[in-house]
Amino acid sequence: MADALAQGADCIITFGSIQSNHCCTTAVAAKHLSLDSYLILCTSKGLEDQDPGLTGNLLVDRLVGAHIQLVSEEVAIHIGSATLINILKEKLEKEGRRPYVIPAGGSNSLGIWGYIEATREIEQQLQNGNGRVKFDDIVVPCGSGGTAAGLALGSWLGTLKAKVRAFSIYEDPDYLYDIIQDLLDEINAGVNSRDVMNIQNAKGVGYAISTSEELNFYKEIAATTGVIFDPVYSGKAAYGMVKDMAENPKNWEGRKVLFIHTGGFLGLFDRVDQLVPLVKKCTRMDVQESVLQKDGIGKIF
Repeated sequence: MADALAQGADCIITFGSIQSNHCCTTAVAAKHLSLDSYLILCTSKGLEDQDPGLTGNLLVDRLVGAHIQLVSEEVAIHIGSATLINILKEKLEKEGRRPYVIPAGGSNSLGIWGYIEATREIEQQLQNGNGRVKFDDIVVPCGSGGTAAGLALGSWLGTLKAKVRAFSIYEDPDYLYDIIQDLLDEINAGVNSRDVMNIQNAKGVGYAISTSEELNFYKEIAATTGVIFDPVYSGKAAYGMVKDMAENPKNWEGRKVLFIHTGGFLGLFDRVDQLVPLVKKCTRMDVQESVLQKDGIGKIF
């Protein structure tokens, strides 16, 4: 956003799925800076001409006035997000606007510096503590690669020296290693992505598709700890981590793990129908008739 302002932009363009956490955050941040936001959101084939509703992140997108352009997943896969963004960019420029482009997930050579800075913050928190805590692993969800790339590079450059274990929620690990390598090469990092991180598959049956086992896991974590996971990124990463701990305990025994929750719990509202059977039912409070017959003036507040 600082770069957008420095370049004199008056609007932001970015791309994501229909419930994109990144797009929602971008739209809110843009509005804080009096910039318009244009979101290209992928939806299922045949739904491009239908109103997407006000569920989850979409509610926030629309509340802050984002201009939403819908495109089918098939079209997006066929021509790519960069082409779609460029089409919209050229259209806005012809209208006299000054758009600034942020790629899907904010994952580019500039965007990864956000998580390089995050590792500095982690270091400062550890130094401000008792100084005896040291993490062996950093676990994080991985979508477009920017978060994992920034954390891995920041940990390698700084004092953390923790190995990043990234759980992929969309692409296969080999593809992501290459994507992240490109990001690291853009800033001449001089490191091999496979040396500073380990990527495991956690997409399950598919991107943004939740199984009953995954949803029950999120419910159990919430009921036990109060931590709310989103169903697309952090939730799948946590589920993948715990599953791998159970299947390969020797890879985790004795290691201190820092799990980074990347937010986005609004996506849970897109799973309401699936979650209804998993949560406790509400019950009517039993107020005895004798109490109701007593005279008095009650106060709610």
